Amino acid sequence: MKLVIQIPCYNEEKSLPVTLNALPKKIDGIDEIEVLIIDDGSTDRTVNVARELGVKHFAVLSHNSGLAKAFIAGINKALDIGADIVVNTDADNQYCADDIEKLVKPILSGEADMVIGTRPVSDIKHFSPLKKILQKLGSAVMRLVSSTQVEDAPSGFRAFSKNAALQMNVFDNYTYTLDTIIQARAKGLILKCIPIRVNPDLRKSRLVKNMFDYVRRSVFTMIRMFVIYRPFRFFTILGSLFFMVGTIIGLRFLYFYLTGSGQGHIQSLILAAILVITGVQVGVIAVLSELISINRKLLEDIQKRLKILGLKNF
Repeated sequence: MKLVIQIPCYNEEKSLPVTLNALPKKIDGIDEIEVLIIDDGSTDRTVNVARELGVKHFAVLSHNSGLAKAFIAGINKALDIGADIVVNTDADNQYCADDIEKLVKPILSGEADMVIGTRPVSDIKHFSPLKKILQKLGSAVMRLVSSTQVEDAPSGFRAFSKNAALQMNVFDNYTYTLDTIIQARAKGLILKCIPIRVNPDLRKSRLVKNMFDYVRRSVFTMIRMFVIYRPFRFFTILGSLFFMVGTIIGLRFLYFYLTGSGQGHIQSLILAAILVITGVQVGVIAVLSELISINRKLLEDIQKRLKILGLKNF
């Protein structure tokens, strides 16, 4: 059983030694542990520092492409070098490396395909009160959208079985954390959350430079992923809202018409007709989007089979 610990890096020459030295050298049930550095276009000595500390495997991006692209590049490279389990952690040593063993145990025992480390958000000293509230609110919204019990949606401390890694796709250019949760549920993967510890802050977050911008991007990502993986539900809800409001307005007009005072409310009839027709059209879109979704699922199944064949021939 081979574990690959992947670390996305962008100009991490100062923090990387701390992170690498903290990684576990041995885990029960794991025969081999490899470290994979994903260099996201670093302009400092990140790669050289990693090599000096004994890292042998690298996925190098030609320019800074963002955390999401770095993550999926790492997943693909980890599979290429024979990973049975992939653990993703941050280069700033945010997460306690000793808890990697806790992440991989549910996968080793067959209890989960994907494990997310749940941080003690309320107790993290370098998180502002606003950030703590938004983190909890965001996770609550993600639970609703994804129909999972995820406790810390933005947590990047995660473990993936080989089966889960083969099925991961990232559509967002900002972060992979929300994409992969919704995908896990949509693809029937078993997701589990494990409490983990965190370390003191080594540097400020590069992902969350502006809290409100992060919230905006996260909301957009959740909506987009919901549309991609739950299109019928999304457009049915949207179409139903248009249809229901149109019906209510139409009934209001009908009431005034039957009571002899409908002449002054003709605009209500026009608005009701527009909303009802829009609702029906959105309902048609729901059906068409579901057909497209089925086609996408078939393509993803083909993609997984091709990856498996590629690994066998590698």
